[in-house]
Amino acid sequence: MSVRTSGTAATADSSPSGGPARGPSPTAAAAPDILGTGLGLDPDDLPDGLVVADETGRVICFNAAAARITDITPEHALGRSLEHALPLQDIEGRRWWRLTDPYGGLAIRRGQPERNLLLGGREVLVSARYVRSRPTGPVQRLVIALRGTEARRRTELSHAELIATVAHELRSPLTSVKGFTATLLQKWERFTDDQKRLMLETVDADANRVTRLIAELLDISRIDSGRLEVRRQRVDMSAAVRRHVQAQTTAGQHPDRFLIRMLEPLPDLWADPDKVDQVLGNLLENAVRHGEGTVTIEVGPVSDATSTEGTSVTVSDEGPGIPEESMSRVFTRFWRGSKRGGTGLGLYIVKGIVEAHGGTITVGRAPAGGAQFRFSLPVAAPAFMA
Repeated sequence: MSVRTSGTAATADSSPSGGPARGPSPTAAAAPDILGTGLGLDPDDLPDGLVVADETGRVICFNAAAARITDITPEHALGRSLEHALPLQDIEGRRWWRLTDPYGGLAIRRGQPERNLLLGGREVLVSARYVRSRPTGPVQRLVIALRGTEARRRTELSHAELIATVAHELRSPLTSVKGFTATLLQKWERFTDDQKRLMLETVDADANRVTRLIAELLDISRIDSGRLEVRRQRVDMSAAVRRHVQAQTTAGQHPDRFLIRMLEPLPDLWADPDKVDQVLGNLLENAVRHGEGTVTIEVGPVSDATSTEGTSVTVSDEGPGIPEESMSRVFTRFWRGSKRGGTGLGLYIVKGIVEAHGGTITVGRAPAGGAQFRFSLPVAAPAFMA
């Protein structure tokens, strides 16, 4: 049997010395015998590395992705035994094929789960499937999938960046809390009541900041794992918007900076009120902190006739806006529109919350030139009817 792969073919009667096989020329019709799809796919069309060994443990398929990942040429691998063609080792230096013994041992084994192995000093993610003619019969084919570790390293880098961001954000408020509490405990009698109140208010504000950051981390964990729970209740979006604007004015913003537009009547909305507050609070805080001029909040029914019934909220400002080239990255982790502080996690969480409700959120340019965020939530049903 000849197998076409990477411009090289291996035959079932390969040289017993383990050298490169010299068989017939490649044939396109042989590829489906390896892939088992009947679609005539070439192994080189696969995005991951594919290595196939026959019943004797000789390599009969070694695609282009496998060559790229392992830096081993197909000519070197085809026709040789697995142990010589793909000399994998575990992290303790043990030879992988001798350790797992695919062609011996228990006849009920179906393969090996993906794990990190070493190949000539480089890390490779390897999984294997044992193909048998019958459930407990001998192995007829050993199908090995290879992947590079780039994706895992990107994930690890993202986690490291998250840890660094959290450590940086926690250091400042905890230092403040520690400093004020230590000072009060040591010199309580020396301070006036007004000075004590100011210190305690600062400690309280910093404690709230730490609590908010921890809540953000929990939200990110739930969003990434798909476990963000939505407890739907009746939500009055108009009242929620007015409540958040009132909180901004109480915090020192001038009331004239906010313009609320209500396009009624609004449909009944069933959503998680705490998470809706989180979305509104984040978008208004971003508009106040990073934008300029009047912040306009428009609430109305979803106007797109192709969409399901729901409520949309648009928050826009009159600041410099978001550069066109950055709009595709606004809802990713650690994106910051300016150097005015923040963890860069808020909009990532906002998007996760909106999508957990079955809604959508977009970013664009406001009529006055600033940033414009619009999110829509479907009417949905109360939690007890879900």
